[in-house]
Amino acid sequence: MRCNLFLVGLLLAGHAQAVDSWQTVKNEAKGQTVWFNAWGGDNAVNQYLDWVSGEVKTHYAVDLKIVRLADAADAVKRIQTESSAGRKQGGSVDLLWVNGENFRTLKEAGLLQTGWAQTLPNWRFVDTSQPVTEDFSIPTEGAESPWGGAQLTFIANRNTVAVPPQSPQALLEFAKAHPGSVSYPRPPDFTGTAFLEQLLLTLTSAPKALTVAPDAATFTDVTAPLWRYLDALHPYLWRKGQDFPPSPARMDALLNAGTLRLSLTFNPAHAQQKMARGELPKTSYSFGFSKGMIGNVHFVTIPANARASAGAKVVANFLLSPQAQLRKADPAYWGDPSVLDPQKLLSPERDALLARMPRGLPPVLPEPHAAWVNALEQEWLRRYGTH
Repeated sequence: MRCNLFLVGLLLAGHAQAVDSWQTVKNEAKGQTVWFNAWGGDNAVNQYLDWVSGEVKTHYAVDLKIVRLADAADAVKRIQTESSAGRKQGGSVDLLWVNGENFRTLKEAGLLQTGWAQTLPNWRFVDTSQPVTEDFSIPTEGAESPWGGAQLTFIANRNTVAVPPQSPQALLEFAKAHPGSVSYPRPPDFTGTAFLEQLLLTLTSAPKALTVAPDAATFTDVTAPLWRYLDALHPYLWRKGQDFPPSPARMDALLNAGTLRLSLTFNPAHAQQKMARGELPKTSYSFGFSKGMIGNVHFVTIPANARASAGAKVVANFLLSPQAQLRKADPAYWGDPSVLDPQKLLSPERDALLARMPRGLPPVLPEPHAAWVNALEQEWLRRYGTH
């Protein structure tokens, strides 16, 4: 009995210490300006972040400034430049929306704060069955806080695609049957590169090779099925594979106009969101390959030289709150899948989150090691990028 009381005492003391520590972070964050660098290529995302800015201003006295990026790599380069110039504190980026290759670049260079993500009070709600402690096979070591889930997803219109192609071979046959109506975003667009990874994961005879960085000695053999497939596919694509849409948004517009029969997204709820806004036909639907589609978790991270580190943690914690995650998961606002475990929430938040979880998705396939991104992009550009 005495031992049990001792253990309870230790747990209570630890909890009190954590509460005191978080209160210190909140006190320090008051009045801070947090520069949050985030991809700005979607109106729904931008409007959601504007709402977040208002909430953290009202509840935590944090002034959140959103820097809208065309590519997260732009912020990565800025952080690298500041480091090279010896700017060890007072950096221009306090919080960064990042994952995959960009995270690996910053982490390996020692340019990120580590060990903070699991100290956020709202971490207790996180669904730890999702890949929230690794990013493209790279351990996060508490340097990233999960923010949303994602899975590569096709979009089609039931009026023109009654039976969707559910394998690479079926997609090739579909493109041959409907020449000029299929395409994918031009790499290095994130979704375009993800499409290459999806095909490689499905077609290669050496899938285990994708769990580690590519080996120059075996790269040609591992990727040969991908290039054979694309060589066969490209002549039947939009503009005969001589040109590619620059982004998923452009693909959506081409789908809406009836030029393309398929679009691509990394958000399973994207079609719902766009239909609700009148930006895709009401007969649009989502689908994936029957054997699975690659998926991941996207994160926010704090550079080692951040000026407003405490404020950045407060914002990251708010992004994990049930309130913020529920709004984000709602297609009326964004439709980005939650990283919270509904069973860790109290009703009615649990019921609301369950109602907003995407249904009927194919199995989630883990993404290749982050180093494959650049390797595939460079080889794709060498083979097809000069058209």
